[in-house]
Amino acid sequence: MGERKKAVVAGHVCVDITPEIPGMPVASLHEIMAPGKLITAGNITISTGGTVANTGAAMKILGTDVALMGKVGRDDFGDIVCRVLREYGCGDAMIRSQEATSYSIILAIPGVDRIIFHNPGANDSFSLEDLDMERIREAALFHFGYPPIMKSMYEKDGAELVRMFRCISGMGVLTSLDMAMVQEETEAGCADWERIIASVLPFTDFFLPSVEELLMMLEREKYHRILEQSGGRDITGLLSLEEDVKPLAERCIAMGAGCVLIKCGAPGLFYKTAGCEFAGMLTERLGHDCSDWAGAEGFEKSYVPGKIRSGVGAGDTTIAAFLSAMLAGYPLKRCLQLATGTGASCVETYDVLSGLKSFAELERRIDGGWEKNK
Repeated sequence: MGERKKAVVAGHVCVDITPEIPGMPVASLHEIMAPGKLITAGNITISTGGTVANTGAAMKILGTDVALMGKVGRDDFGDIVCRVLREYGCGDAMIRSQEATSYSIILAIPGVDRIIFHNPGANDSFSLEDLDMERIREAALFHFGYPPIMKSMYEKDGAELVRMFRCISGMGVLTSLDMAMVQEETEAGCADWERIIASVLPFTDFFLPSVEELLMMLEREKYHRILEQSGGRDITGLLSLEEDVKPLAERCIAMGAGCVLIKCGAPGLFYKTAGCEFAGMLTERLGHDCSDWAGAEGFEKSYVPGKIRSGVGAGDTTIAAFLSAMLAGYPLKRCLQLATGTGASCVETYDVLSGLKSFAELERRIDGGWEKNK
């Protein structure tokens, strides 16, 4: 592959605090959380999370020259985030503010759905003015993640998000956007996401949401109907590529996106790209032939992991591999294979990053007949 281009990853970043809670016989959540009750806990895990820490650090591990621009406070949690990212060699562009660093306290009680206390902190005030525009101007790609959980990005119909993408796209830098799921009853869930997406996609080269996120934002009645049919199970097994997933991708391309990559959970990735004009623009920006990116469409099945330990971060690392491979000059098909291979590698470990493999190692496994999901 040719020279790897520079990238900037910006957006949501936080500290995740997860106490170990041993199994206990319980009848209800009320019994567990009864006032005055002492619950014995084990060791605590403190880790970084969000697009910046997950996708950004993963791109660094995969060989991309990447700068990370997440916004944290000048507090102890902010120090933790910056220290961890510096250990990966990519934390020198982080934004320090007087606001508190975002954190989540995750209660993973055996037999009970996770309970998360989340403080959005400095993420809520993120704006174009926070970014180091000179660093971005030198990059080939700007990737931004999780606007649905960053107040400044979804309020006023996403005006700040659109302003950011219009400005950076206008500088000749490729743009990439990842989303996040929100609860419908929240302020973010009540935002007009169809309008926000329609406004930002004309300035978005790569749009990388999950199918659940897109359904909730663009087809909410269908989303509710499928949720009801699922009975609490993963909805991806109930979706039709032709009737549910493909129309979402077509709609996003019609709104202006250059490439849409829809994460469909364990089954794999649905992809669709715009025509020759988009492929020609990629060829010009990246300096290698991207003609195979013109008018492409299909479904890339996931690879079967050796074991499944945790799905945390699988989507973020899948995106990291796809974007890194694209920047490095791999053909579209290989970019998709490396993306799904990285996602499968991620779920083989409990944390987000330790299971990641080099592209050379992944290619050997892929070409050696790595089994795909049925």
